[in-house]
Amino acid sequence: MDLDTFRALLTDEGQAVLAAVHDPDPAAWPATPTALRRDHPAELVAAAVEQARLRREAAAKFGADAQRMYFTRDGLDRASHREVAEYKLGRVLDEMGVVFLDVFPLGVGADALVLGWSHAVTAVDGDPLNVAVTAANAAALDAQATIWIEQQDLTAYEPWGEAVFVDVAGPGAPEGGRGPQDPVPSLTWALDTVRGVGAGAVRLGPDVPYGSVPEGCGADEAEWISWEGEVQEVVLWWYGEANPAVRVPRRATLLPGGATLTGRGLPAPAVRPPGRYLYEVDAAVVGAGLVAEVAEEVGGGVLDAAVPACVTSDEAHATPFATAYEITEVLPYDPAAPGAGGLAVRQHGCAAEAAELGRHATPGGDGADTAFLTRVAGEPTLLLVRPAG
Repeated sequence: MDLDTFRALLTDEGQAVLAAVHDPDPAAWPATPTALRRDHPAELVAAAVEQARLRREAAAKFGADAQRMYFTRDGLDRASHREVAEYKLGRVLDEMGVVFLDVFPLGVGADALVLGWSHAVTAVDGDPLNVAVTAANAAALDAQATIWIEQQDLTAYEPWGEAVFVDVAGPGAPEGGRGPQDPVPSLTWALDTVRGVGAGAVRLGPDVPYGSVPEGCGADEAEWISWEGEVQEVVLWWYGEANPAVRVPRRATLLPGGATLTGRGLPAPAVRPPGRYLYEVDAAVVGAGLVAEVAEEVGGGVLDAAVPACVTSDEAHATPFATAYEITEVLPYDPAAPGAGGLAVRQHGCAAEAAELGRHATPGGDGADTAFLTRVAGEPTLLLVRPAG
């Protein structure tokens, strides 16, 4: 969708077409797309159909507000989950002590609009479509009074806020310099910008292992945030010189719920054979390199040094940072063995073996148990488990 088509979508004609395709069941539409194209431009009809589809998809991130908002495909993919954005706002309120913020680039403006709930926000992007979508969302959510939106090449923008929030979570973020048409700023530029202001955050994508966070970047903290067990993003935080917040190098936060785990500098957990219990560690904890803290909490070790998500112990412990299972049987990997038939198989460190198992497993069992296909001392192994307790 280009800028002109998006602007047309905001007109009375565009709103009428969007309303016509709002229902998720095309059979309920007052006219087929073919009929709509007889009375309206084809590009407008296609944009409305796509917008309605994106709104339905966006409900998983934005709830009921999604039906009033506007999205692009890339913008929705990049946008923070609403509860993740609210969590980050809470950290800003509690730990930075700032009022005026700069946020860029925008996508659909998800973080900028939430930060605008309590702060004066200048939202900047070099892409005119992103600026238009963010402005439309600010109007839809009645946020115009707290957010100032500018179109400007980010490399030429001079931050004026007390804290800066830079999003480099988009795909293909360049590592070197960037031009006005690049979708996201480079990490180097983002780090330099936030360090120059002294407070704020750099938002990275979800697939960032702790070892790849830039050494010496100057961040007070690197935080991995998951939603229902899936890492949503990694955030590098600078609290600001006036803030007394305790600096921790790594943090994992699990949403919903808000359980948070910080590093204590523990050595790598010991490798040991399967015990009575298996703990599937949350992905944020794994990403942050904090499995040793969970292993210590449950009195266990890992099944294989290369598979940190699987901790085993002889003891039952309740922990918000892992899902506990009782191991009922330990089987050597055999894709043709009937023992895996009918079981829900979760794999850690054995993707190729899991695909082979899926091709050969035969139906069977009552589906009550789960099988973990993982590595035990380097060897693919099938662990049959049931929920602990």
